[in-house]
Amino acid sequence: MDLNFTETELAFRTEVQQFLSSKVPTRLTDKVRNGIHLSKADHEAWHAILNERGWLANHWPRTHGGTGWSAIEKFIFEHECALAYTPRTVPFGVNMLGPVLIKYGTPAQQQHWLPRILSGADWWCQGYSEPGAGSDLASVQTTAVRQGSHYIVNGQKTWTTMGQHANMIFCLVRTNREAKKQEGISFILIDMNTPGVVVRPIITLDGAHEVNEVFFTDVQVPVENLVGEENKGWSCAKFLLTYERTNIAGVGFSVAAMARLKLVASRVYKNGQPLSQDPLFAARMARVEIDLENMKTTNLRVIAGVAGGGAPGAESSMLKIKGTEIRQELSALTRRAMGPSALSVDDTTAHQYFNNRKLSIYGGSNEIQKNIIAKMMLGL
Repeated sequence: MDLNFTETELAFRTEVQQFLSSKVPTRLTDKVRNGIHLSKADHEAWHAILNERGWLANHWPRTHGGTGWSAIEKFIFEHECALAYTPRTVPFGVNMLGPVLIKYGTPAQQQHWLPRILSGADWWCQGYSEPGAGSDLASVQTTAVRQGSHYIVNGQKTWTTMGQHANMIFCLVRTNREAKKQEGISFILIDMNTPGVVVRPIITLDGAHEVNEVFFTDVQVPVENLVGEENKGWSCAKFLLTYERTNIAGVGFSVAAMARLKLVASRVYKNGQPLSQDPLFAARMARVEIDLENMKTTNLRVIAGVAGGGAPGAESSMLKIKGTEIRQELSALTRRAMGPSALSVDDTTAHQYFNNRKLSIYGGSNEIQKNIIAKMMLGL
């Protein structure tokens, strides 16, 4: 990380390094280092470690339990976590819903839900995508009809990541069928234990259970669980998506993957010399490393830009596109470097390669992100 840090920033980096080396169990870092699936308990353990230190919601304002860190401090923390192979922070509550509640929630909602996100009392999942509404999210058809003090919700969500662990889900629902696509949508919070909510697993090609379908049949949701104004939920949706897309860019993941690629390429030999010295392979490594360094700088600018409580703009789409392309290239190069051994039962390289193909699709496909950039930045 070739940045000129101040003495204060260097001291903070040392503090982070000491915290990670002393507080993060090796059973967690070993799993991350070797690409082993993390259990719900593993994620909860990391969540609790960060919350106890007060570093969980590092992008929230201090008034709501955040850290008040500068852009450089956030960057240092993410970078050091990547190098230490810490688990990923489950993003749905802390990184997605939290900022929405801080910006659009009522004081009562903030006082109730934000502490529960920090404590881990609630595990949140995201109810956005539907069978007919993926990248075209404004086409959601799940309905919420108000009846007195409740909404009655009916419909289906799909690709709900970690929904099998969640007790709460934030959803986009259609509250006005007569309005235009982006209008008539509301943002509500639903207790997964409410009668009428059914979660069904989607087992992926590798046999993993990461995503789900969620069905709603006459589910009663209290009106006070509406976030923002009725029929104005698209504003919440767009605000949340900018945080999701910035997170999908995965600068930290790429830093760790780059380090692993260099290690593998130094140990695999071709024509009597390390693969890292092969001209063609070295050129691909250099190209992706340059892209990664540039993305670090862009990520820093985005973090600095939202330090005052705003949200990333088209930059989040730029990060999402480039970040996913970098992560896919890194996994492809690692798989290529390992050759047939990447298919070993004891190695996760092939699994990561295939799993990373989805990165450019979810959170709004990269093609959709290019449209957003063209509209927001070029006026097209």
